[in-house]
Amino acid sequence: MSRVNVMQPWLGEEEAAALAEVIASGWVAQGPRVAAFEEAFAASQQASYAVATSNCTTALHLAMVVTGVGRGDDVVVPSLSFIATANAPTYVGARPVFADVDAVTGNLTAATVQAALTPRTKAVIAVDQGGVPVDLRAIRSVCDPRGIVVVEDAACAAGSTYQGRPVGASAEIAAWSFHPRKILTTGEGGIVTTSRPDWAERARRLREHAMSVSAAARHASVLAPAEQYDEIGFNFRMTDLQAAVGLVQLARLPEVVARRRELARGYRKAIEEIPGLRAVADPPWGTSNFQSFWVEVGPGYPVDRDGLLAALAKADISARRGIMAAHRQPAYTGRDTGDVPLPVTARLTDHTLILPLFHQLSESEQARVVDVLRDPS
Repeated sequence: MSRVNVMQPWLGEEEAAALAEVIASGWVAQGPRVAAFEEAFAASQQASYAVATSNCTTALHLAMVVTGVGRGDDVVVPSLSFIATANAPTYVGARPVFADVDAVTGNLTAATVQAALTPRTKAVIAVDQGGVPVDLRAIRSVCDPRGIVVVEDAACAAGSTYQGRPVGASAEIAAWSFHPRKILTTGEGGIVTTSRPDWAERARRLREHAMSVSAAARHASVLAPAEQYDEIGFNFRMTDLQAAVGLVQLARLPEVVARRRELARGYRKAIEEIPGLRAVADPPWGTSNFQSFWVEVGPGYPVDRDGLLAALAKADISARRGIMAAHRQPAYTGRDTGDVPLPVTARLTDHTLILPLFHQLSESEQARVVDVLRDPS
């Protein structure tokens, strides 16, 4: 038997050809391909503006800066998320305040956000965990009247929908990831989408050392204009090599999502017949791309979560523990991150795992996974 991976990017000859074209052009840094990718991604997500970055962490960092989050501010974040969600406010001197999540979706809710608000709350980072769309409108109904900005962490959500539109379309600002674990990848890479032109303009400057004239514009001029640096910026640029791959991947996105949803239906059908297991599902307000297909192992199952992971590994199937709890990590255990109880976060972290799911997963490979789920002994 060959190993079944938990995730595998779908890359092929079209991506290789796109890279070769960029290399032949002689311009491989941030340039025309990045601009084209920004325009195409914004259109696909029904966003007004898109600003490509080196990864989603830098996109979240920029989102904090352009929305005015800084030292002395509080930012409500889910602990049940990759640690970058909590790191972003920490980078700008703000305090991440951990909130609990919904047991079914793994996402923040209006109620869990409300429970974590403080007099110093400046922003909320709402994550579409594993591709499951967060109920953004409900959270904004709590935050907008208070002048609290909601940043959507859509790292996992390209291809998911919310209230009939692409995820992120209803956000003032959102951050996205194109890491190889995501279903649309550029190797590394990220993007900020926003409805506000002032935030987009500032993010464009800041990602490139806050230069008043972009490197691409300077390169296009025989006598380059002198640049000016009005504030401290960053080097958060995407390359044209990455963007060329992203353009190919973006064209494939509908096909990839359709295939992932088909595989998710197969898992769900099988898991519904297995006592003690509960699978992630679409929420009432949208559809998931199933970037991660997670399962909760309950008390009625023959083994615990770690026992099931071991059984899968014995069958040469690579699964992963569920989403981490940032508040348990050494980087945050000694910090003041609020005192909101996080029982659902703890439960999901301790009792969930992520099953293999990727475009090329075959029916026979999925059947192998299901066989172990049915009999982990």
